[in-house]
Amino acid sequence: MQNLAEPVEVSGEKSSTVSPLEARRNHLSESAVLPVSVIVPVRNEARNLPRCLESLRDAGEIYVIDSHSTDETANIARAFNATVVQFHYRGGWPKKRQWALETLPLAFAWVLLLDADEFLTPTLVQEIQRAIADPKFDGYYLQLQMHFLGRQLRRCGASFYKLSLFRRGKGRFERRLEHQDESMGDMEVHEHVIVNGPTRKLRSPLVHRNVESLSHYVRKHDQYSNWESRVLSEGQSSTELRPQFFGSQAQRRRWLKKTFFKLPGSPLALFFYRYFFCLGFLDGVPGLIYCGLQAVQMFHTKAKMYEQKVAAA
Repeated sequence: MQNLAEPVEVSGEKSSTVSPLEARRNHLSESAVLPVSVIVPVRNEARNLPRCLESLRDAGEIYVIDSHSTDETANIARAFNATVVQFHYRGGWPKKRQWALETLPLAFAWVLLLDADEFLTPTLVQEIQRAIADPKFDGYYLQLQMHFLGRQLRRCGASFYKLSLFRRGKGRFERRLEHQDESMGDMEVHEHVIVNGPTRKLRSPLVHRNVESLSHYVRKHDQYSNWESRVLSEGQSSTELRPQFFGSQAQRRRWLKKTFFKLPGSPLALFFYRYFFCLGFLDGVPGLIYCGLQAVQMFHTKAKMYEQKVAAA
């Protein structure tokens, strides 16, 4: 493997010494329509990944961080000229996306984090191009447009903003839990990116459309409830984004979740909040199923918190 710290000579009117990484950055920057480094974490995402990567045709570089998929995920990524990197997780911190931020030789000044079931629209690509040319901001929130069981969820409390685009070196993931294990998954769950600098929201939505089965959804959220039960049982860490009703959307959602958890029958209260107060019933059967699964996950989290309390007694 090439040593990226090793200097090379560049021909020109005045010769200068740069590293291979700097030479690579210069070469990619000249040819990129969308000059960003994209990081896509995956595990067995052969069904979702092609649409995601197709929307990134104009991106400067794409890293697909794979957790040893057993399907065609890695081959699909290479077919789209993405760089595949295998991630070996044995618990602890950092998890997959923070590890990628700390480890990969990213070529561009801006980083875009996407999941395999997300994709850019042409309108969003154009807005990102304009946004990263603005020197006043160091990060941008992208609005998630949620599709579930073949239907866009316009209500249900399913749409939210997440900080997915930021200057390289300016953003990092909060660490809500000091000690994590493989039962909680190898990727950040509801941990948010914190940017050291001014941020703003983009208007064009980021589309989230997962074509995997509900069984896959339930298995994945079982890991989420393992993680969340530990987070809520152990209290807040020093690097955690603090829950605040009048803070950012992420802080407000976190405050609401903690408030719901304190209520007797909170899973049922969450269902009524999403399905009736947020008008989830207007999203038809997919809205009903989504609200129900969100309530069930809260029930699983609370049950696991009780299990931990009994085990510690």
